[in-house]
Amino acid sequence: MLFGVTHTVLANNPDGFKRFSVSAGWLHVMPQGKANPFNINTAVKKGTVATVGSISEGAFVNSIDPNATNIDYGTNTPFNTKDLLKDYAETGVLKAIGISDADGNIIATESGTAVVNGLDSWQSGGTGLEAEDVDTLGLTFNYYLNDNVSLQFIGGLPPKVDIKGKGEITAPLSGHASPTGISGMIFPDGLDLKQDIPITNLSNKSKAATARAWTPALEAQYQFGKSGVNKFRPYIGAGLMYAYFNDIKLNSEIRSDLEAAGHMIQNVLDNKAGAALDGKVSSGIMRVDVDADDAIAPIITAGFTYDLNDHWYGVASVSYAKLNNKTTINVVNESTGQQLIHATTKIDIDPLITYLGVGYRF
Repeated sequence: MLFGVTHTVLANNPDGFKRFSVSAGWLHVMPQGKANPFNINTAVKKGTVATVGSISEGAFVNSIDPNATNIDYGTNTPFNTKDLLKDYAETGVLKAIGISDADGNIIATESGTAVVNGLDSWQSGGTGLEAEDVDTLGLTFNYYLNDNVSLQFIGGLPPKVDIKGKGEITAPLSGHASPTGISGMIFPDGLDLKQDIPITNLSNKSKAATARAWTPALEAQYQFGKSGVNKFRPYIGAGLMYAYFNDIKLNSEIRSDLEAAGHMIQNVLDNKAGAALDGKVSSGIMRVDVDADDAIAPIITAGFTYDLNDHWYGVASVSYAKLNNKTTINVVNESTGQQLIHATTKIDIDPLITYLGVGYRF
């Protein structure tokens, strides 16, 4: 049987070059891309009117626009609203006049309602995700159409890739509060709201996530020189890479932060805006889903082989692929099935790939 196969190959290959080769070696992947900002949407639409309810003095003061002013109708002079409320809270005036209780919480009958803006859609500048360098076992298989032209399949052991986070994600709350009771009499024109609410800090984590990367590639290659004559034979190639990512695991601290953000959104929807700003658990059960899209990218390669003997050879190459994918993070209330937060970002991977291996021709 072996004689029959050999005879067939030689009959179809009068020049005597070998039709097939395989190699294995060290594959080092160095992503060159930079982080892109997260685009975020939530279920709290612009202009949502929510009952504030009980809220801590600290959260209440922090939500006030630092540039907001109100008029002292006794003296007809403007004052900085946030500074006054902070002073009232710190000196106990809010408790003394019955706006807050003994525990330092604004009473629900005083807090009134708020028009909530800014949480429906925003881009979180200075944030994003970047892939880290990775090493793995590389494998190649070549089929030679002639002594110079071949088709190469490039694969390997799918590595676990660390994903680094960049920046701090905040929610840009804005709007207008309409307090009631004594508060309403002190602030008859209401209170302007503006606060960047911290959601999660991606930069202070060792990694934001990990993922298993499957990145096979198919190239057409041209090898210079001639079999049996030139031991050193440079080659160039071009083709397509397919990228598939699975086994994605989000950093546990980031997952916890996103669950808390889901509770914040649900509390606003439940007419408990004060509980949202206080970071309290809502009526829902939060689930965080992470997914990465498949991608196809062009890849180019330059390398060389060096014949050790008639069958064995060494190979070295460097490749570049213009690869990016979209990563999606959703926070879902499992109790209702409602998607509360939808966040996407593009990861520019753009890997520079070096390969050093040993191959066998047959």
